[in-house]
Amino acid sequence: MEKSDIELPGKHDWVQRASSARNVERIEAYFGGHGYDMHRHDTYGIGRTLAGVQSFHYRSGMAHSLPGGTIVLHPDEPHDGHAGTDAGFRYRMAYIEPALIQRVLGGKPLPFIPGGLSADPRLYVASDALLRSLDSPDPLEEDDAIYELAHALAAAAGVRRGRQAVDYRAAELARACLLDRLEHPVTLSELEQASGRDRWRLSRDFRVLYGTSPYRYLTMRRLERVRRLAAAGQPLALAAAWAGFTDQSHMTRHFRRAYGHSPGRWLRALKGGPDAG
Repeated sequence: MEKSDIELPGKHDWVQRASSARNVERIEAYFGGHGYDMHRHDTYGIGRTLAGVQSFHYRSGMAHSLPGGTIVLHPDEPHDGHAGTDAGFRYRMAYIEPALIQRVLGGKPLPFIPGGLSADPRLYVASDALLRSLDSPDPLEEDDAIYELAHALAAAAGVRRGRQAVDYRAAELARACLLDRLEHPVTLSELEQASGRDRWRLSRDFRVLYGTSPYRYLTMRRLERVRRLAAAGQPLALAAAWAGFTDQSHMTRHFRRAYGHSPGRWLRALKGGPDAG
């Protein structure tokens, strides 16, 4: 597998988002040193380092990503990010909801790749349509890429045995209920009624199928709304209210935990772009 010949940019940090996101959020970024504090997403983070050394704490160890491999961050696994050398690092990431993977795997437990890095060529090839650039893929190409990626993840992770049976339909009904109520408080009792599944079994199944708890899933969807509104120019206080948070400080606390930096820093990096400064 050939290593990337992409050069590192200048010294300023920047984050660039794909101009349009259908099902998968994609970014490209450069950090000269510290990237972000410990945080966790409720999505898969599938990525590749384009230049430099991308270092991060993951589980009980330290990972160092180089061009040519695939980064695979499991949902809800804490990690940080910083440059492994003085040259900084440049990378692309695609953030994929476990629900998209589940539509392919049909209720199987989510694949887990130990260590956060994989040299499996199947994963590299399967993720290429999403990571070769920030240009938006054709909708059918994106759907095909998700299908191929789900199967490549399952193959690379191997078969996990010993899991109790899960109720995929009930968990999907609960997930739909959460998406319909982003701006309102939601109780586990309401999810129980919507899904027809005992609340504690539902909570367990939700974690197995989507990699996170119902509450955290709801919080992350609210934060995604905040980021969309803020990137479009809405004030953070207004974005927080429209996303269902009690106020801006409430949103900011969750934003830091989810993304490893403040909303203000994220917006500054987003506005910087790869050609600024």
